[in-house]
Amino acid sequence: MNKADTAFILAASGLVLLMTPGLALFYGGMVRRKNVLGTIMQSLILISLISMEWVYFGYSMSFGPDVGGLIGDLSWFGLATVTNVPSLDYATTIPQNVFMIFQCMFAIITPALITGAFAERVRFVPFLLFAVLWSILVYNPVCHWVWGKGGWLGGLGVLDFAGGLVVHATCGAAALAGVLVLGNRRGYGRSSFMPHNLPMTMLGTGILWFGWFGFNGGSALAVDGVAVTAFIATHLGGMAGMFMWVVMEWITQGKATTLGAASGAIAGLATITPTAGFVGPNSAILIGLFAGLLCFLAVNAKSKMGLDDSLDVVGIHGVGGVVGTICLGLFASTEVNPAGVDGLFFGGGMVQLGKQLFGVVVVVAYAFTVSWVLFKGIHSFMGMRLDADAEVEGMDSTEHSETAYNN
Repeated sequence: MNKADTAFILAASGLVLLMTPGLALFYGGMVRRKNVLGTIMQSLILISLISMEWVYFGYSMSFGPDVGGLIGDLSWFGLATVTNVPSLDYATTIPQNVFMIFQCMFAIITPALITGAFAERVRFVPFLLFAVLWSILVYNPVCHWVWGKGGWLGGLGVLDFAGGLVVHATCGAAALAGVLVLGNRRGYGRSSFMPHNLPMTMLGTGILWFGWFGFNGGSALAVDGVAVTAFIATHLGGMAGMFMWVVMEWITQGKATTLGAASGAIAGLATITPTAGFVGPNSAILIGLFAGLLCFLAVNAKSKMGLDDSLDVVGIHGVGGVVGTICLGLFASTEVNPAGVDGLFFGGGMVQLGKQLFGVVVVVAYAFTVSWVLFKGIHSFMGMRLDADAEVEGMDSTEHSETAYNN
Protein backbone atom coordinates (compact mmCIF):
# COMPACT_ATOMS: atom_id res chain seq x y z
CA MET A 1 0.00 0.00 0.00
CA ASN A 2 1.26 3.44 -0.96
CA LYS A 3 0.22 6.00 1.66
CA ALA A 4 0.41 8.97 -0.70
CA ASP A 5 -1.78 7.25 -3.29
CA THR A 6 -4.24 6.22 -0.60
CA ALA A 7 -4.52 9.74 0.81
CA PHE A 8 -4.93 11.14 -2.70
CA ILE A 9 -7.80 8.82 -3.62
CA LEU A 10 -9.54 9.40 -0.29
CA ALA A 11 -9.39 13.14 -0.95
CA ALA A 12 -10.56 12.62 -4.54
CA SER A 13 -13.50 10.55 -3.24
CA GLY A 14 -14.58 13.46 -1.08
CA LEU A 15 -14.33 15.82 -4.04
CA VAL A 16 -16.48 13.57 -6.20
CA LEU A 17 -19.10 13.27 -3.46
CA LEU A 18 -19.19 17.07 -3.23
CA MET A 19 -20.22 17.15 -6.89
CA THR A 20 -23.67 15.71 -6.08
CA PRO A 21 -24.78 18.59 -3.79
CA GLY A 22 -23.06 20.87 -6.31
CA LEU A 23 -25.24 19.37 -9.03
CA ALA A 24 -28.28 19.84 -6.79
CA LEU A 25 -27.54 23.57 -6.58
CA PHE A 26 -26.76 23.76 -10.30
CA TYR A 27 -30.09 22.18 -11.21
CA GLY A 28 -32.02 23.80 -8.36
CA GLY A 29 -31.24 27.30 -9.54
CA MET A 30 -32.49 26.60 -13.06
CA VAL A 31 -36.02 25.48 -12.16
CA ARG A 32 -38.95 27.60 -11.02
CA ARG A 33 -39.08 28.45 -7.32
CA LYS A 34 -42.00 26.06 -6.66
CA ASN A 35 -39.79 23.11 -7.67
CA VAL A 36 -36.39 23.99 -6.21
CA LEU A 37 -36.52 21.71 -3.15
CA GLY A 38 -37.95 18.80 -5.12
CA THR A 39 -35.18 19.17 -7.68
CA ILE A 40 -32.47 19.36 -5.02
CA MET A 41 -33.95 16.35 -3.23
CA GLN A 42 -33.75 14.18 -6.36
CA SER A 43 -29.96 14.57 -6.33
CA LEU A 44 -29.42 14.60 -2.57
CA ILE A 45 -31.38 11.42 -1.80
CA LEU A 46 -29.23 9.42 -4.22
CA ILE A 47 -26.25 9.81 -1.90
CA SER A 48 -28.13 7.51 0.46
CA LEU A 49 -30.01 5.32 -1.99
CA ILE A 50 -27.20 4.51 -4.44
CA SER A 51 -24.59 4.09 -1.69
CA MET A 52 -26.81 1.36 -0.25
CA GLU A 53 -27.20 -0.24 -3.68
CA TRP A 54 -23.44 -0.02 -4.25
CA VAL A 55 -22.59 -1.85 -1.02
CA TYR A 56 -24.91 -4.77 -1.69
CA PHE A 57 -25.01 -5.03 -5.48
CA GLY A 58 -23.30 -2.29 -7.42
CA TYR A 59 -19.65 -2.75 -6.55
CA SER A 60 -19.74 -6.50 -7.02
CA MET A 61 -21.68 -6.24 -10.28
CA SER A 62 -19.34 -3.57 -11.62
CA PHE A 63 -15.94 -4.80 -10.47
CA GLY A 64 -16.48 -8.29 -9.08
CA PRO A 65 -15.26 -11.54 -10.69
CA ASP A 66 -16.26 -11.52 -14.34
CA VAL A 67 -19.13 -13.55 -15.79
CA GLY A 68 -18.76 -13.84 -19.55
CA GLY A 69 -17.46 -10.31 -20.00
CA LEU A 70 -20.93 -8.95 -19.23
CA ILE A 71 -21.19 -8.48 -15.47
CA GLY A 72 -19.45 -9.14 -12.20
CA ASP A 73 -20.87 -11.86 -10.01
CA LEU A 74 -22.27 -11.18 -6.54
CA SER A 75 -19.43 -12.73 -4.56
CA TRP A 76 -18.66 -9.30 -3.09
CA PHE A 77 -22.26 -8.81 -1.89
CA GLY A 78 -22.22 -6.59 1.17
CA LEU A 79 -18.53 -5.87 0.45
CA ALA A 80 -17.56 -9.40 1.41
CA THR A 81 -13.74 -9.77 1.20
CA VAL A 82 -13.39 -6.08 0.26
CA THR A 83 -10.76 -5.03 2.79
CA ASN A 84 -7.76 -2.78 3.40
CA VAL A 85 -5.66 -5.11 1.26
CA PRO A 86 -4.98 -3.81 -2.28
CA SER A 87 -6.68 -5.60 -5.15
CA LEU A 88 -4.59 -7.54 -7.66
CA ASP A 89 -6.79 -6.20 -10.47
CA TYR A 90 -7.65 -2.60 -9.55
CA ALA A 91 -5.49 0.22 -8.18
CA THR A 92 -2.80 -2.04 -6.77
CA THR A 93 -1.20 0.63 -4.55
CA ILE A 94 -4.31 1.48 -2.51
CA PRO A 95 -6.65 -0.59 -0.34
CA GLN A 96 -9.50 -2.14 -2.28
CA ASN A 97 -12.07 -0.49 -0.03
CA VAL A 98 -10.62 2.91 -0.96
CA PHE A 99 -11.06 2.07 -4.64
CA MET A 100 -14.58 0.89 -3.82
CA ILE A 101 -15.63 4.15 -2.13
CA PHE A 102 -14.08 6.23 -4.92
CA GLN A 103 -16.13 4.36 -7.50
CA CYS A 104 -19.22 4.64 -5.30
CA MET A 105 -19.18 8.42 -5.77
CA PHE A 106 -19.33 7.96 -9.55
CA ALA A 107 -22.30 5.63 -9.18
CA ILE A 108 -24.12 8.25 -7.09
CA ILE A 109 -23.81 11.22 -9.41
CA THR A 110 -24.61 9.41 -12.67
CA PRO A 111 -28.37 8.86 -12.09
CA ALA A 112 -28.50 12.30 -10.45
CA LEU A 113 -27.42 13.82 -13.75
CA ILE A 114 -30.45 12.29 -15.48
CA THR A 115 -32.89 14.19 -13.26
CA GLY A 116 -32.30 17.45 -15.10
CA ALA A 117 -34.04 16.08 -18.19
CA PHE A 118 -37.40 15.54 -16.49
CA ALA A 119 -37.16 18.33 -13.93
CA GLU A 120 -40.40 19.76 -12.53
CA ARG A 121 -42.69 16.89 -13.54
CA VAL A 122 -41.78 13.57 -11.86
CA ARG A 123 -43.13 12.04 -8.66
CA PHE A 124 -40.62 11.23 -5.95
CA VAL A 125 -41.31 7.55 -5.14
CA PRO A 126 -41.45 6.33 -8.77
CA PHE A 127 -38.24 8.27 -9.37
CA LEU A 128 -36.51 6.38 -6.54
CA LEU A 129 -37.57 3.06 -8.07
CA PHE A 130 -36.25 4.16 -11.46
CA ALA A 131 -32.91 5.28 -9.99
CA VAL A 132 -32.27 1.93 -8.28
CA LEU A 133 -33.33 -0.20 -11.24
CA TRP A 134 -31.37 1.98 -13.67
CA SER A 135 -28.23 1.66 -11.59
CA ILE A 136 -28.57 -2.12 -11.48
CA LEU A 137 -29.55 -2.63 -15.12
CA VAL A 138 -27.60 0.11 -16.90
CA TYR A 139 -24.83 1.69 -14.85
CA ASN A 140 -23.40 -1.46 -13.28
CA PRO A 141 -23.23 -3.52 -16.50
CA VAL A 142 -21.74 -0.69 -18.57
CA CYS A 143 -19.24 0.04 -15.80
CA HIS A 144 -18.15 -3.60 -15.90
CA TRP A 145 -17.98 -3.68 -19.70
CA VAL A 146 -15.61 -0.72 -19.80
CA TRP A 147 -13.71 -0.70 -16.49
CA GLY A 148 -14.24 -4.13 -14.94
CA LYS A 149 -11.61 -6.86 -15.11
CA GLY A 150 -12.72 -9.04 -18.04
CA GLY A 151 -15.31 -6.57 -19.33
CA TRP A 152 -15.90 -7.10 -23.03
CA LEU A 153 -15.64 -3.50 -24.25
CA GLY A 154 -12.46 -2.91 -22.30
CA GLY A 155 -11.17 -6.18 -23.69
CA LEU A 156 -11.74 -4.88 -27.22
CA GLY A 157 -9.64 -1.82 -26.41
CA VAL A 158 -12.40 0.76 -25.89
CA LEU A 159 -10.99 3.43 -23.55
CA ASP A 160 -12.73 5.78 -21.14
CA PHE A 161 -10.47 7.53 -18.65
CA ALA A 162 -13.05 8.87 -16.20
CA GLY A 163 -16.58 8.36 -17.52
CA GLY A 164 -17.37 9.66 -20.99
CA LEU A 165 -19.17 6.40 -21.74
CA VAL A 166 -19.85 5.02 -18.27
CA VAL A 167 -21.23 8.27 -16.85
CA HIS A 168 -22.09 10.90 -19.45
CA ALA A 169 -23.18 8.81 -22.45
CA THR A 170 -25.37 6.55 -20.30
CA CYS A 171 -27.08 9.42 -18.51
CA GLY A 172 -27.56 11.34 -21.76
CA ALA A 173 -29.19 8.34 -23.43
CA ALA A 174 -31.41 7.80 -20.39
CA ALA A 175 -32.35 11.48 -20.37
CA LEU A 176 -33.50 11.29 -23.98
CA ALA A 177 -35.57 8.20 -23.22
CA GLY A 178 -37.16 9.95 -20.25
CA VAL A 179 -38.13 13.02 -22.24
CA LEU A 180 -39.69 10.88 -24.99
CA VAL A 181 -41.69 8.71 -22.58
CA LEU A 182 -42.78 11.32 -20.02
CA GLY A 183 -43.40 14.19 -22.41
CA ASN A 184 -42.98 17.92 -22.02
CA ARG A 185 -43.87 20.05 -19.04
CA ARG A 186 -47.38 21.50 -19.13
CA GLY A 187 -47.26 24.83 -20.86
CA TYR A 188 -43.94 24.14 -22.57
CA GLY A 189 -43.57 26.52 -25.50
CA ARG A 190 -46.35 28.77 -24.17
CA SER A 191 -45.41 29.63 -20.59
CA SER A 192 -42.22 31.08 -19.10
CA PHE A 193 -39.77 28.58 -17.61
CA MET A 194 -37.07 31.07 -16.61
CA PRO A 195 -34.52 29.98 -13.95
CA HIS A 196 -35.50 31.29 -10.55
CA ASN A 197 -32.02 31.71 -9.03
CA LEU A 198 -29.01 31.89 -11.34
CA PRO A 199 -26.57 32.77 -8.51
CA MET A 200 -27.42 29.33 -7.07
CA THR A 201 -26.61 27.77 -10.44
CA MET A 202 -23.29 29.63 -10.60
CA LEU A 203 -22.39 28.37 -7.10
CA GLY A 204 -23.24 24.86 -8.24
CA THR A 205 -21.01 25.33 -11.28
CA GLY A 206 -18.07 26.28 -9.10
CA ILE A 207 -18.58 23.28 -6.81
CA LEU A 208 -18.88 20.94 -9.79
CA TRP A 209 -15.71 22.33 -11.37
CA PHE A 210 -13.84 21.95 -8.09
CA GLY A 211 -15.09 18.40 -7.62
CA TRP A 212 -14.20 17.51 -11.20
CA PHE A 213 -10.51 17.66 -10.32
CA GLY A 214 -11.13 14.66 -8.07
CA PHE A 215 -13.39 13.04 -10.64
CA ASN A 216 -10.77 13.13 -13.41
CA GLY A 217 -7.51 13.55 -11.50
CA GLY A 218 -8.41 10.79 -9.07
CA SER A 219 -9.12 8.42 -11.95
CA ALA A 220 -5.35 8.06 -12.35
CA LEU A 221 -5.64 6.11 -9.06
CA ALA A 222 -2.14 7.21 -8.05
CA VAL A 223 -0.11 10.33 -7.37
CA ASP A 224 1.76 10.40 -10.66
CA GLY A 225 2.18 12.24 -13.92
CA VAL A 226 -1.10 10.93 -15.32
CA ALA A 227 -2.96 12.53 -12.41
CA VAL A 228 -1.23 15.83 -13.18
CA THR A 229 -2.09 15.47 -16.87
CA ALA A 230 -5.74 14.78 -16.04
CA PHE A 231 -5.92 17.69 -13.57
CA ILE A 232 -4.57 20.18 -16.12
CA ALA A 233 -6.67 18.81 -18.98
CA THR A 234 -9.79 19.06 -16.81
CA HIS A 235 -9.30 22.75 -16.14
CA LEU A 236 -8.36 23.59 -19.72
CA GLY A 237 -11.29 21.65 -21.15
CA GLY A 238 -13.73 23.42 -18.82
CA MET A 239 -12.41 26.91 -19.49
CA ALA A 240 -12.34 26.33 -23.27
CA GLY A 241 -15.91 25.07 -23.22
CA MET A 242 -17.02 28.17 -21.33
CA PHE A 243 -15.14 30.42 -23.76
CA MET A 244 -16.64 28.88 -26.89
CA TRP A 245 -20.19 28.81 -25.52
CA VAL A 246 -20.00 32.52 -24.68
CA VAL A 247 -18.57 33.28 -28.12
CA MET A 248 -21.47 31.41 -29.72
CA GLU A 249 -23.92 33.45 -27.64
CA TRP A 250 -22.29 36.66 -28.80
CA ILE A 251 -22.51 35.52 -32.42
CA THR A 252 -26.12 34.33 -32.30
CA GLN A 253 -27.69 36.59 -29.65
CA GLY A 254 -25.40 39.60 -29.36
CA LYS A 255 -25.00 39.03 -25.61
CA ALA A 256 -23.22 36.64 -23.27
CA THR A 257 -25.14 35.15 -20.33
CA THR A 258 -24.11 33.72 -16.99
CA LEU A 259 -26.22 30.63 -17.69
CA GLY A 260 -24.36 30.20 -20.97
CA ALA A 261 -21.00 30.50 -19.23
CA ALA A 262 -22.03 27.88 -16.69
CA SER A 263 -23.41 25.57 -19.37
CA GLY A 264 -20.25 25.90 -21.46
CA ALA A 265 -18.04 25.08 -18.51
CA ILE A 266 -20.01 21.93 -17.69
CA ALA A 267 -20.01 20.94 -21.37
CA GLY A 268 -16.22 21.30 -21.52
CA LEU A 269 -15.73 19.37 -18.28
CA ALA A 270 -18.02 16.54 -19.40
CA THR A 271 -16.35 16.29 -22.80
CA ILE A 272 -12.78 16.23 -21.51
CA THR A 273 -13.63 13.51 -18.97
CA PRO A 274 -13.03 10.41 -21.15
CA THR A 275 -9.78 11.83 -22.54
CA ALA A 276 -8.35 13.66 -19.53
CA GLY A 277 -5.53 11.22 -18.77
CA PHE A 278 -4.56 10.64 -22.39
CA VAL A 279 -4.17 14.12 -23.94
CA GLY A 280 -1.85 17.08 -23.62
CA PRO A 281 -2.86 20.67 -22.86
CA ASN A 282 -3.30 21.87 -26.44
CA SER A 283 -5.47 18.90 -27.30
CA ALA A 284 -7.51 19.50 -24.14
CA ILE A 285 -8.19 23.07 -25.24
CA LEU A 286 -9.27 21.93 -28.70
CA ILE A 287 -11.59 19.32 -27.17
CA GLY A 288 -13.08 21.98 -24.88
CA LEU A 289 -13.68 24.27 -27.86
CA PHE A 290 -15.40 21.44 -29.71
CA ALA A 291 -17.51 20.85 -26.62
CA GLY A 292 -18.60 24.46 -26.36
CA LEU A 293 -19.55 24.57 -30.04
CA LEU A 294 -21.26 21.20 -30.45
CA CYS A 295 -23.09 21.19 -27.11
CA PHE A 296 -24.29 24.75 -27.75
CA LEU A 297 -25.70 23.68 -31.10
CA ALA A 298 -27.28 20.57 -29.56
CA VAL A 299 -28.98 22.54 -26.78
CA ASN A 300 -30.33 25.08 -29.22
CA ALA A 301 -31.63 22.32 -31.48
CA LYS A 302 -33.86 20.82 -28.78
CA SER A 303 -36.48 23.57 -28.98
CA LYS A 304 -36.67 23.18 -32.75
CA MET A 305 -37.33 19.47 -32.18
CA GLY A 306 -39.99 20.18 -29.56
CA LEU A 307 -38.16 18.21 -26.83
CA ASP A 308 -38.40 19.48 -23.27
CA ASP A 309 -35.05 18.35 -21.90
CA SER A 310 -35.56 20.77 -19.03
CA LEU A 311 -31.95 21.35 -17.96
CA ASP A 312 -30.10 20.25 -21.11
CA VAL A 313 -28.85 16.84 -20.00
CA VAL A 314 -28.90 15.38 -23.50
CA GLY A 315 -27.25 18.37 -25.15
CA ILE A 316 -24.51 18.80 -22.55
CA HIS A 317 -23.81 15.44 -20.93
CA GLY A 318 -24.98 13.11 -23.67
CA VAL A 319 -23.41 14.99 -26.55
CA GLY A 320 -20.37 15.88 -24.45
CA GLY A 321 -19.75 12.28 -23.42
CA VAL A 322 -20.05 11.05 -27.00
CA VAL A 323 -17.86 13.81 -28.46
CA GLY A 324 -15.20 13.30 -25.81
CA THR A 325 -15.14 9.55 -26.30
CA ILE A 326 -14.66 10.01 -30.04
CA CYS A 327 -12.01 12.68 -29.47
CA LEU A 328 -9.97 10.13 -27.54
CA GLY A 329 -9.53 8.27 -30.82
CA LEU A 330 -8.27 11.48 -32.40
CA PHE A 331 -6.10 13.18 -29.77
CA ALA A 332 -4.75 10.49 -27.43
CA SER A 333 -0.96 10.30 -27.31
CA THR A 334 1.41 7.78 -25.76
CA GLU A 335 3.86 10.62 -25.22
CA VAL A 336 1.39 11.96 -22.69
CA ASN A 337 0.43 8.58 -21.23
CA PRO A 338 2.58 5.58 -22.24
CA ALA A 339 -0.16 3.24 -20.99
CA GLY A 340 -2.63 4.76 -23.46
CA VAL A 341 -2.79 4.76 -27.25
CA ASP A 342 -1.99 7.05 -30.17
CA GLY A 343 -5.04 8.58 -31.79
CA LEU A 344 -5.50 9.46 -35.44
CA PHE A 345 -3.77 12.84 -35.17
CA PHE A 346 -0.78 11.34 -33.35
CA GLY A 347 0.09 8.59 -35.78
CA GLY A 348 -2.25 5.88 -34.55
CA GLY A 349 -4.40 5.63 -37.64
CA MET A 350 -8.08 4.78 -37.57
CA VAL A 351 -7.91 1.77 -35.27
CA GLN A 352 -8.61 3.44 -31.92
CA LEU A 353 -11.12 5.83 -33.46
CA GLY A 354 -13.06 2.83 -34.76
CA LYS A 355 -13.03 1.23 -31.33
CA GLN A 356 -14.28 4.42 -29.70
CA LEU A 357 -17.09 4.78 -32.23
CA PHE A 358 -18.11 1.18 -31.63
CA GLY A 359 -18.17 1.77 -27.89
CA VAL A 360 -20.38 4.83 -28.33
CA VAL A 361 -22.91 2.97 -30.48
CA VAL A 362 -23.13 0.00 -28.13
CA VAL A 363 -23.39 1.98 -24.88
CA VAL A 364 -25.83 4.59 -26.16
CA ALA A 365 -28.09 1.98 -27.76
CA TYR A 366 -28.10 -0.21 -24.66
CA ALA A 367 -28.62 2.65 -22.19
CA PHE A 368 -31.40 4.20 -24.27
CA THR A 369 -33.26 0.92 -24.77
CA VAL A 370 -33.18 -0.21 -21.14
CA SER A 371 -33.97 3.30 -19.89
CA TRP A 372 -36.96 3.59 -22.23
CA VAL A 373 -38.32 0.27 -20.98
CA LEU A 374 -37.86 1.34 -17.36
CA PHE A 375 -39.54 4.71 -17.86
CA LYS A 376 -42.38 3.13 -19.81
CA GLY A 377 -42.92 0.34 -17.31
CA ILE A 378 -42.79 2.46 -14.16
CA HIS A 379 -44.93 5.18 -15.71
CA SER A 380 -47.52 2.62 -16.82
CA PHE A 381 -47.81 0.89 -13.45
CA MET A 382 -47.16 3.73 -10.98
CA GLY A 383 -47.46 6.97 -12.90
CA MET A 384 -44.16 8.85 -12.88
CA ARG A 385 -45.68 12.16 -13.97
CA LEU A 386 -47.20 14.57 -11.52
CA ASP A 387 -50.90 15.05 -12.18
CA ALA A 388 -52.00 18.35 -13.71
CA ASP A 389 -52.88 20.10 -10.44
CA ALA A 390 -49.70 18.96 -8.71
CA GLU A 391 -47.53 20.13 -11.60
CA VAL A 392 -49.15 23.56 -11.45
CA GLU A 393 -48.71 23.75 -7.67
CA GLY A 394 -45.13 22.47 -7.77
CA MET A 395 -43.16 19.53 -6.42
CA ASP A 396 -42.03 21.25 -3.23
CA SER A 397 -45.55 21.43 -1.86
CA THR A 398 -47.14 18.33 -3.36
CA GLU A 399 -44.25 15.86 -2.97
CA HIS A 400 -42.46 17.17 0.13
CA SER A 401 -44.86 19.53 1.95
CA GLU A 402 -42.19 22.22 2.01
CA THR A 403 -41.43 25.59 0.50
CA ALA A 404 -38.03 27.08 -0.23
CA TYR A 405 -39.13 30.67 0.18
CA ASN A 406 -41.69 31.90 2.70
CA ASN A 407 -42.20 35.42 1.36
